[in-house]
Amino acid sequence: MHHFGQTRSVLRPDHLLQTPDTFVRTILPGMRNAAAIVHTAPAAGARFTQYTAEFESGGILEPIAAQRFLYVLEGEADLNGASLSSGGYAWLPPGHKTPITAKTATRAAIIEKPWRDGVEAPSCFTAHEREIAPTHLADDPALEVRSLLPDDPRFDFAVNTMTYLPGATLPMVEIHVMEHGLLMLAGGGIYRLGDCWYPVTAGDFIWMAPFCPQWFGALGKTPAKYLIYKNWNRGLLDP
Repeated sequence: MHHFGQTRSVLRPDHLLQTPDTFVRTILPGMRNAAAIVHTAPAAGARFTQYTAEFESGGILEPIAAQRFLYVLEGEADLNGASLSSGGYAWLPPGHKTPITAKTATRAAIIEKPWRDGVEAPSCFTAHEREIAPTHLADDPALEVRSLLPDDPRFDFAVNTMTYLPGATLPMVEIHVMEHGLLMLAGGGIYRLGDCWYPVTAGDFIWMAPFCPQWFGALGKTPAKYLIYKNWNRGLLDP
């Protein structure tokens, strides 16, 4: 049933809400036995690409020239002998030679971004979210942040998970120079984007342009959690 063309998905000049009922799967170059749900890309005005890769067992995502971040949502992926299960993640430098191979049916969040010449890239690394010590945003024990990438100026983006206990909110409406890609992992709540207010739930994706007013409050009886990208360290003031 198509509900007469209704959807929670919406596109505005400074933000996108993409809900699972509007997901379209496609096969990207370098994919074998896998498909991608492209959430945002330069074609939409973003300066990075983010998609969910859905692998069959044995599916492969070949290396690319850009830097790549992988976060396993479910299943198990292999990177040159390193096994990543749900919550495991990896950062791969530009020009990496390591393919991503699914050991079972696997879903993973993928972020890709061109590398700025003249900056030495860190080495490839893998880790698991549970290994990262949480901090509390604005000293609020109901709002937990895990920073997945090292605090190293060579990295030009950050990826965090943020977990809100029911009723927790961001402490302010944020308006800033960074752009975001946000994938809801669990729970739900209300997101303010620009002058609009949206109910959001696990599986939804949000893109926020620089200076888009933004705020989130968790609703329901279970914690809300999302994975969030932001550009960082370099290029923030580029035209």
